[in-house]
Amino acid sequence: MSASLLIAQLLNGLQYGVMLFLLAAGLTLVFGIMSFVNLAHGSLYMLGAYAAAVVGAYTDSFALGVLAAVVTGVVVGLVLEWVAVSRLYRRDHLDHVLATFGLVLFFNEVVRMIWGPQPVFVSLPESLSGTVEFLGFSYPTYRFLIIAVGLAVAAGSQWLIHKTRVGMLIRAGSVNPQMVGALGVNIGLLNAMLFALGSALAALAGAMAGPILSVQSGMGEPVLITTLVVIVIGGIGSVHGALYAGIIVGMVDTLGRTFLPMLIRVFADREVANAAGPALASMLIYLLMAVILAWRPQGLFPAFKVKS
Repeated sequence: MSASLLIAQLLNGLQYGVMLFLLAAGLTLVFGIMSFVNLAHGSLYMLGAYAAAVVGAYTDSFALGVLAAVVTGVVVGLVLEWVAVSRLYRRDHLDHVLATFGLVLFFNEVVRMIWGPQPVFVSLPESLSGTVEFLGFSYPTYRFLIIAVGLAVAAGSQWLIHKTRVGMLIRAGSVNPQMVGALGVNIGLLNAMLFALGSALAALAGAMAGPILSVQSGMGEPVLITTLVVIVIGGIGSVHGALYAGIIVGMVDTLGRTFLPMLIRVFADREVANAAGPALASMLIYLLMAVILAWRPQGLFPAFKVKS
């Protein structure tokens, strides 16, 4: 095993972890603070990817595509909150799951009707399609950009939640919304803003993932499962917990898929290693979640008390 391979996989794990954080940040805020289970979060990720792909291709500007994705996330999030989500806050979590699962099916079919079942590929501008020399080897510039965007979102989210009056109201509303409402704060508007913020972050994640993945109907469901693992490990409602847990999960998944088959080859023949390695690697993040929950059921970095 060469040092360059190890460093490359560590960077890949960091990039994957930051990508998971971009998706998990919005979901953990909505779930932890509003106590709303939003399975349609992956659909917002998918819509953001399509918005970035379409606008980017039309304007020949990747930046405008990303901006369009964020705007799409905010608009769709506000509409969803007004039409469906606001009517479900007082309902049981099972109702949340059933309603948002229906939205997942709806959005998948709408996307399939408009763009068809074939994947859409997003091209990068020349300035982002190159590589950067790092520790003696080349690494894609765009993957460094994803890391930078994720860290910037983490810093901005922490500032918003802990250093602003809006963040103070969000934290107070998560603990005692009736008292905050009695003080004259519009809880409905606060919830709508928070849901729109979570939707925008999901759409941003989709826009950033588009150039390295194929944009297609249903692309939000597989990554949503991993995102749920991230927020459970990090602690529901914790933005910094989502960042740390995303990096941990990204590292474990990436390094496991790369090096576990190599490790198995030491004790078994190549065919067994090639068959068992990927299967065992895909289980690692769930084993990690089980171990952490057995040790700390509230997650590594719990932030808010989840309302019953």
